[in-house]
Amino acid sequence: MKKLKLAGSTAIGIVIGAVVFNSLPAFADLPVIDPASILQETGILNVLNTINGIESDVSKYTNEIFGALGDNTYGTVQQLLQEGFTQNANYAKAQVGAQQQITDASNMAMARFHRDMRNAQIRDEQTVSPNACTALDGGVSTQAAAVQAYDVAWTIGQIHDQRGEAGPGMPSYYGQAQGVASMANEHLSNYCDQNDVAAGLGCTLSMTPDADQQFASLFGSGTYTSQTAVNTAKDYAINLIEPVAPAALRGDQLASTQGQDAAVRRRSFNARMSLAQNYVDQIIGMNSPSVPLTAQQQQYLQDMGLPAQQTGSWFQALQIEAERRISDVNWAATLQGMPPATVNREIAIELALNNYLQFQLFKTALQTGTINATQLAQTAEHDFSPTVQMPTPSIASGN
Repeated sequence: MKKLKLAGSTAIGIVIGAVVFNSLPAFADLPVIDPASILQETGILNVLNTINGIESDVSKYTNEIFGALGDNTYGTVQQLLQEGFTQNANYAKAQVGAQQQITDASNMAMARFHRDMRNAQIRDEQTVSPNACTALDGGVSTQAAAVQAYDVAWTIGQIHDQRGEAGPGMPSYYGQAQGVASMANEHLSNYCDQNDVAAGLGCTLSMTPDADQQFASLFGSGTYTSQTAVNTAKDYAINLIEPVAPAALRGDQLASTQGQDAAVRRRSFNARMSLAQNYVDQIIGMNSPSVPLTAQQQQYLQDMGLPAQQTGSWFQALQIEAERRISDVNWAATLQGMPPATVNREIAIELALNNYLQFQLFKTALQTGTINATQLAQTAEHDFSPTVQMPTPSIASGN
C-alpha cells in the first residue's frame, strides 16, 4: 500500500513541477513529457483517486483498530496477542489435564467395579451352597445306614444259618417235628388270624394277622417302623425260604456210613439254603431303621406323602438321594440360582451317587448270579441219573 502511494505522489509531483515552474524545453536527447496529454488521461487520475481513497479507508480502519486495542497501557498489541494466545494455550492444556484426570478416575472406578464383580463371582463359586450341604448330609446318612444294614443282615443271617443247620438250641435239633411245633407256636403267638381263633387253637386275634406270610412285611414303606416290624420281616423270610429245617444228624447217625453219605448231601442243602436265606436277610437289613434323618430328609418324605419319621433305613436314604433331584421343588428352585461352579459340584455329586448305586447293583448282581448258578447246578443234579444199574467192581489185591 505504501509503494502505491509513493508512486502516485511521484507522478503528480512531476506533472505539477513541469507546469508551474515552466521547465525548459526538452532537448532532443531528453525524454519529452507532455503535461497536457497526461492531464487529459482521466483514467489515470481516477485510478490514483481510488488508490487514495483506499489508503484513507485503510488508515481509518487501522486507527480504529489501534483505538480499540488501547494506548499500550497494558503492553503492545503484539505482546497482548501473545499473552492471549498463551492464555488460550494454557486453558487448552488445563482442559486436557482435566480430561485425563476424569478418564483416569473413570478407569479406576471401572477397574474397582470389575474387581468387585470378580471377587463376588469367586466368592459365589467358592461358597458351599445349601444343596451341597444337603447332598453331603444325605451321603453321610446313606453310608452310615449301609454299615448298619450290613450289621443287621449279618446278625440275622447268623441266626438263620444255625437254624437251617438245626444246631443246638435251634428248632429241629431234636427232630423235624420240633421244628414244625416251633413254627406253629410262633404263628399263633404273633400272627393269629380269624381262622385260627375259630379252630380253637388257643390264640387271640393278632393286630397283624398272617403278617408272617405277607409280602408287605418284607417291603413296607421303606423303613420298618419298629423292632416288631423287623421281627415280622424275619418271620416272613423264614416262611418264604425254609419254614422247617430238617433234623440234624447226631451221634450214631452221623458216624455211620449212611450218615456220612447223608451229611454230604445235607451240607450241600444247607449251603443253598444259606445263600437264599441271606439274600433275603440283606433286604431286611436294608429296610431296618439305622440312622436319624435330617430335617431336609424328613421334609422331603412329608412332601412326597410318606409317613413322617425321624429314623431312616439304608433303602430310604438311597431313595431320598435318588428321587429328590427329580421331584423336590425346593431343590429345583435352588438349582435355577446356582452359579456355574456350584452346578459343576452338583453334577460331580450326582455322578458319585450314580457310581455308588452302580456298585451296589454290581454286588447284588454277584449274589443273584450265584443263586442262578446254584439253581442250574441243582437242576443238572436232579436231571442226572444213571441209565443202568452198574455192578460194584471187585478190586483184586496185588502180590
